[in-house]
Amino acid sequence: MSGLRISAVISTWNKVDAVLANVAALKAGQRVPDEIVVVDNASADETVARLRAEHPDVVVVSMDDSSKGACETFNIGFWTATGDLVAIMDDDVEATPSWLSVLESALAQQPETTAMISSRVVEPGMPPDYERLEIERGAYYASTFRGCGSLIKADVLKACGGYDERFFIYGNERDLAARILGRGLRILQLPDAVIHHQTPFGMKAGKRSLYYHVRNFWLYAFKNCRWSDIARSAGRLASKGLSRSQESAGGGAMASSAEAELEATGSMGLGRSIRETEGGLWICIKGTLSAVANLPYCLTRRSVVRSPDFRMPGL
Repeated sequence: MSGLRISAVISTWNKVDAVLANVAALKAGQRVPDEIVVVDNASADETVARLRAEHPDVVVVSMDDSSKGACETFNIGFWTATGDLVAIMDDDVEATPSWLSVLESALAQQPETTAMISSRVVEPGMPPDYERLEIERGAYYASTFRGCGSLIKADVLKACGGYDERFFIYGNERDLAARILGRGLRILQLPDAVIHHQTPFGMKAGKRSLYYHVRNFWLYAFKNCRWSDIARSAGRLASKGLSRSQESAGGGAMASSAEAELEATGSMGLGRSIRETEGGLWICIKGTLSAVANLPYCLTRRSVVRSPDFRMPGL
């Protein structure tokens, strides 16, 4: 795979300092991307002006308004990129110096069926047990990837259609991963490739986050999962919504189900979010009803994933 061009694709909104630090870290790395594409979702700060002034070599795509979701802006970046490989990055990440070189080298040593490599993401508030388990487990073939720092073959990304824009935000990575696995391809989780993320560990708090996490889980499940698994997930979600017990931030629950938990960082804390968000249970119901209204859309795209790497996300 030597000689392949790498495009880094970043979607951003009102995080000028973060995205500038991101670009600077990429340029200071051992393997500098051949191209950096930043899609700005009509930020109200000076993101576009400062990027163009301080990094004129960066390809900046400026949206006319901020109505586009993260899935759509990332897709615009994916289709703008010209590299053979695409590094998918959030705006508020900073790559370690070896991050991209480790990903590129590892992908070159993998069989052709490995389409993507996901990295170890270090975040504020990450439980020590989680970080320890992630390192101890080592490299493994996963059923999803970290959308804030992964490397994928561009032809696979395009063949799979990028992110499903119906998701808007949250849960889109697992849905894309299902389409990758459905093609008989694999996703390697590699703890040796490390990237730092400013967003705190676990599920983001708030009504909007809770709504989209719940709605998009069902969209993902209706499209990709067996009905028996969907029924079991419905029971677990109902239990979380009605339970008043407190979730552990790490420790025992994680140790008993390390494989599931290591792939569920974005939804960890769901039960706590339902309890601590005003009207949390009703928000879950609204998200579920919205997903049911989207059932015809999901059924026309339904393809149950039967890859041995496929695992239902923990709820």
